[in-house]
Amino acid sequence: MYPLKFENIYFEKIWGGRDLENFRDNLPDGNIGESWDVACHKNGMSVVSNGEFKGMKLDELIKLKGSEIIGTKISEEWFPLLIKFINARDKLSVQVHPDDEYGMKVEGEMGKTEVWYVVEAFEGANLVVGTKDCTKHEFRKAIETGELDKYLNRIPVKKGDVYFVKSGLIHAIGEGVIIAEIQQNSDTTYRVYDYNRGRELHIDKALDVVDLSLEGRRSEGLKIEREGYTKTYYCLCKDFSLELYDVFDSFEECSDEERFFIFTCVEGEGEIIYKDGIEKIKKGDSLLIPASLGEYKFSGRMKVLKSYVPDVEKVEKEVLEVVKR
Repeated sequence: MYPLKFENIYFEKIWGGRDLENFRDNLPDGNIGESWDVACHKNGMSVVSNGEFKGMKLDELIKLKGSEIIGTKISEEWFPLLIKFINARDKLSVQVHPDDEYGMKVEGEMGKTEVWYVVEAFEGANLVVGTKDCTKHEFRKAIETGELDKYLNRIPVKKGDVYFVKSGLIHAIGEGVIIAEIQQNSDTTYRVYDYNRGRELHIDKALDVVDLSLEGRRSEGLKIEREGYTKTYYCLCKDFSLELYDVFDSFEECSDEERFFIFTCVEGEGEIIYKDGIEKIKKGDSLLIPASLGEYKFSGRMKVLKSYVPDVEKVEKEVLEVVKR
């Protein structure tokens, strides 16, 4: 096996823009709001863009190669992650996502917990993460009267900020950002307010799943310095782990036969060297490291996000080993 690249799947959105052209040269016409970069979903299916399996859909490749790709601990029936770049030139709707239990019962797919990494922040860049003190009754009334903003925790953001968005947390991506989003593989969104743009709202379902006690805070992370790079652990939950490698020379790792890894470059460029070859990587690229790849090395000057479905206890032990004496 080899590191897998995929074709970008673009979606035009009323709130989208052209800012992905800052590091992409393949944007179609229109206001592009989303690029699905690693996806195995009915609404968007990745197609391999490099190597022996070029042109093959990800779901077909998983059927063909199974655990060689995804690992022995990942179900072949449901690919667990979806990796996106989001360009917001206008506000996204105020929304919330269900948890797994509600999502499966009502929508027939898993819930949606996600994490955001701010790739670019332009003038006025902001996000909504959570609400200010209010009850569900007050929240519903504010939706009906168009006065919801007073209850929203809207915050300015800068490049490199990270926010964990748990299912049940009210949130919205504001105007002026490019976000790398790592999320559960679900496309279920309940809009509660959309600035009178005429799109469907899902107020009753949203109020079913919202948890107004959840707070949105910037993730501080735990940074570890190594020769040639630094590594920051940003979030760890049952659905995914997110780590940032700031590479100024190189780092070496080995794949995990139990799970695949996805690396997303959010700054700079370099290459991935593995047993049978080399793959280039630059800002805006995502690469899937198959569970069976073996040893690999990232070399260059770049920042890459590593996302995967973790063995939580194993990662906790890994972190503790750094500080344990």
